[in-house]
Amino acid sequence: MVDDDKFLLSMYESKFKRYGHEVLSINSGSGAIDKIKEGFIPDIIILDIIMPPPDGLQTLEIIRKENLAPDAVVIMLTNQGDSKEIEKAKSLNIDGYIVKAALIPSEVALEVIKIAESKKS
Repeated sequence: MVDDDKFLLSMYESKFKRYGHEVLSINSGSGAIDKIKEGFIPDIIILDIIMPPPDGLQTLEIIRKENLAPDAVVIMLTNQGDSKEIEKAKSLNIDGYIVKAALIPSEVALEVIKIAESKKS
């Protein structure tokens, strides 16, 4: 899970752990890219859009361009509901787009799990 808001990372991490999932929280796009290049193989990548460069979309562009984590389910988790960002994310082959403000954290966790399970089956 990649978000520059440490409080949100901690909150979402506890929700996912409650549902039996391991979470690696990273607070920057460059940190996520470095971790994957070091050999970490995520099952799911959850990216916020608004972060210091590289933002979530730029991070995803790098992940796609360099074919990092090709089998990972990718979900954007952001407060950006603008159609421009949604279309850009879709063009980068995301599996889901969740607007944070529309759901409480436990609902976000369940939605991510649902998207991941539907992708894997």
